[in-house]
Amino acid sequence: MKFNLKLLLGASAICMLSLSTSAFAQDCPRGDLDSRFCDVDGDLIADTPTDPAEQIDPDTLIFAYTPVEDPAVYKEAWSDFLTHLESETGKDVVFFPVQNNAAQIEAMRSGRLHIAGFNTGSNPLAVNCAGFSPFTIMASKDGNFGYEMEIITYPGSGIETVEDIRGKSLAFTSPTSNSGFKAPSAILKGDFDMLPERDFEPVFSGKHDNSILGVANKDYVAASIANSVKSRMISRDVISEDDVKVVYKSQTFPTTGFGTVYNLKPELKEKIRNAFFNFEWEGTTLQAEFEKSNEGQFLEMTYKEFWDVIRKIDAANGVSYSCE
Repeated sequence: MKFNLKLLLGASAICMLSLSTSAFAQDCPRGDLDSRFCDVDGDLIADTPTDPAEQIDPDTLIFAYTPVEDPAVYKEAWSDFLTHLESETGKDVVFFPVQNNAAQIEAMRSGRLHIAGFNTGSNPLAVNCAGFSPFTIMASKDGNFGYEMEIITYPGSGIETVEDIRGKSLAFTSPTSNSGFKAPSAILKGDFDMLPERDFEPVFSGKHDNSILGVANKDYVAASIANSVKSRMISRDVISEDDVKVVYKSQTFPTTGFGTVYNLKPELKEKIRNAFFNFEWEGTTLQAEFEKSNEGQFLEMTYKEFWDVIRKIDAANGVSYSCE
């Protein structure tokens, strides 16, 4: 399987990209990164440009959170953190309500997004093609982090085990989602010898909340989802816990990775990092939303280590990325 960025974003979006071309001619180590980037230190993410003229210091910083649910919910949830970010950086900060993963990647690739939380499965594409530099994830107060992929159905569907999905449909979210597509695809193939089209009909809902609501309302007979999203929806009374039934639960995966675009000035990058790590959660809108999935701090991480399992899932699925 090959995820071509042009196909994900649309040819017109690629044509609109206004990117610096000076890095194209660079002769430097880059691994799987796009030819615009260098990775001299081998950490698998794009280095900050060495030429100060290629570093950016925008007056207004644009922030976007992965579109796992209705963006309007998260504009309010992130409001206290973004106020803190403004204080730490001395910049105006704007919340950008992206509608899908491809739009979020395109925004960073085209220079219109500076700080972001990309979902688990989108991190490799954002890193390799958009110059995303993740450095933190959310964790519980005791340092635990991550979520599990679940395959869910509704009570009375006739599905009691994964094998019961044979001959039926299974809702995925989007091709770039780990729990919404890539992990279940690898698990269904490797553990159950089940392939899309041959053994079940794949459908795509677009987002995790669409899949979860679709199962709860019996629009989808089964779906693969991130249980962290399900937990928050149950806490908000969007669905009842009894509306859905879990037939499979995976190992724990890293959750949303937060970071910056690669070419921000180093001083600004450091201020943004500090804003994440010195943010006081207690009594904030961020705590009110994310304590529903037992998260209460930002934990420092590296993409090379924490996303190793996700890159292995990509390899098992035969996934490669084309950034052109």
